[in-house]
Amino acid sequence: MSESSQTHPAAETDTKAARLENPSGVLHLLQHESVPILIDAILTLPPGREFTKTELADHAGVTRQTVSKYIDLLVETEIVEEVANSSPRRYRVAKSDVVQELFELNSALNAAGE
Repeated sequence: MSESSQTHPAAETDTKAARLENPSGVLHLLQHESVPILIDAILTLPPGREFTKTELADHAGVTRQTVSKYIDLLVETEIVEEVANSSPRRYRVAKSDVVQELFELNSALNAAGE
């Protein structure tokens, strides 16, 4: 989008409001304050590492309640998956296109920052 294009501030506000009312996948995830922190923590886990909600909370530096609030969203978006027949309930980083793309984005951003 060109920086030279001029739009009326009211139109920008309407567009922003519309985006917030109907967020895209990325905005849907990132509109929740703690989700980016959880994703960042998940991206630092060793491949295949299983974890409980408490372990993820400790690793991310958030409360267990925060993990409980967002774990279904992370499962729904294929960032983590439940480990079958685990008690207490365990999770692991999902083997999904979403996770692959997140790792690639994270790697590119880290490389750009060096």
